[in-house]
Amino acid sequence: MLYRLIIIVLLLFSGWALKAQPQPQKLPDKTRLLFLVDASGSMLETWGRPNQSKLHVAKSILTKIVDSLRVDSKIEIGLRLYGHRFMPDQKKCTDTELVVPFKPQNHQAIIDRINAINPKGVTPISYALQQAASDFPATKEFRNIVIIITDGIESCGGDPCATSLALQKSGVILQPYIIGLGMKAEASLECAGKFVNADTPGVFHDVINQALKVSLGKTTMSLELIGTNQKPESNINVSFFNAITGQSAYEFVHFIDRNGKPDSVQVDPLIEYDLVVNTTPPIIKRNVSITRGKHTTVTIPVRQGDLVIRQEGNTNNNLQAIVREKGKREVIQVQQGHQPHQYLAGHYEVETITLPRRFFTVEIKPDKTTSLLIPTHGVVNFNTISTGYGSLYEMKDDGSQQWVMALDNMKSNFSLDILPGKYKVVFRVKNSGGSKYTSFKVFQVRPGQTVSVNVFQ
Repeated sequence: MLYRLIIIVLLLFSGWALKAQPQPQKLPDKTRLLFLVDASGSMLETWGRPNQSKLHVAKSILTKIVDSLRVDSKIEIGLRLYGHRFMPDQKKCTDTELVVPFKPQNHQAIIDRINAINPKGVTPISYALQQAASDFPATKEFRNIVIIITDGIESCGGDPCATSLALQKSGVILQPYIIGLGMKAEASLECAGKFVNADTPGVFHDVINQALKVSLGKTTMSLELIGTNQKPESNINVSFFNAITGQSAYEFVHFIDRNGKPDSVQVDPLIEYDLVVNTTPPIIKRNVSITRGKHTTVTIPVRQGDLVIRQEGNTNNNLQAIVREKGKREVIQVQQGHQPHQYLAGHYEVETITLPRRFFTVEIKPDKTTSLLIPTHGVVNFNTISTGYGSLYEMKDDGSQQWVMALDNMKSNFSLDILPGKYKVVFRVKNSGGSKYTSFKVFQVRPGQTVSVNVFQ
């Protein structure tokens, strides 16, 4: 009986251990592909051969492509038309319809519906794209792709760019493919997605096949982080951002194998990426050029050194410092004292959170440690007789003074840790009869020593 219990416990533990293994980030295995097809009246125009319309070409090529997708069980397709029900003079800018919804093995229904298209009306691209958002079932295991096929630009006053961006930001769709039939590339469509102009029927065939190949193909990337003397760097968090929406797409902690080679990660080919290497400060590489459907290696120099900020006699590690890039106001790090932190090679400004604050310019060199030593403070015991108002100033060698802090409403006896130097306290008690009762006293602070300052003696 005990033997059986031990076996059961071991099996349960091993099952839990297997479940607890970290899972890799990966793309959804399945894809939903919506063809959003222009069925406006202009699709009856001749294109290519005499007596051959744009619609004729589109029907011929689309039906073959849909038929070829039957063999892939990981792809579901749908068909939405626009401009197919009302004549142009009716100006129906809501003329769009999901004529074949997503469903496994619906290829013949889509082919039949494509062959039955009878172009009529206007071109409400923005409205049709907006309505397409509800065509995709709300499931996370699918990538949602839209391929827009049109021979004209928006004719209903909509904004395809704003609509596309909103749908991408909401995570409904990836960046759409827009294929223009015999039209010049228009800015209104270029900003809505990946716009490709098909000048001829032959080009249209190649373009739509390439769009499918890229959308459904595997795209991978390796990131080479190169330090000093071409030494590979690793274990740095790398963020992949959607360059169009600004949203985070992937987060990877960089990895290299025993041979110093970075591993390969799969990325979605329908996203344009900004890369952020999360060093201090971060390295930002915008609009990274990747080869869709293939492997791309991106090389980024990462030359880092260490900065250590110490204070003599301080063993409590309570020292903090604000670090900025030289000449910039943005804080890039609040660093703890006595703890090294890596920075990219360059010049920095360090502001110690001491009393008073001290400012230093340091140079971080690759693979070197830069040490910044702050002298130990002294302890000043103040006696002001009563509470009141005043300030502490640091006296400079040239006779000038620098305000350090206010002493308003502090206790009549209080202590401050102050860095070595010459100071002046100016104070008036709260219940005094006028400003003439203000007193001041100059005193010296030495490292590690305690000094008493009786303001009114």
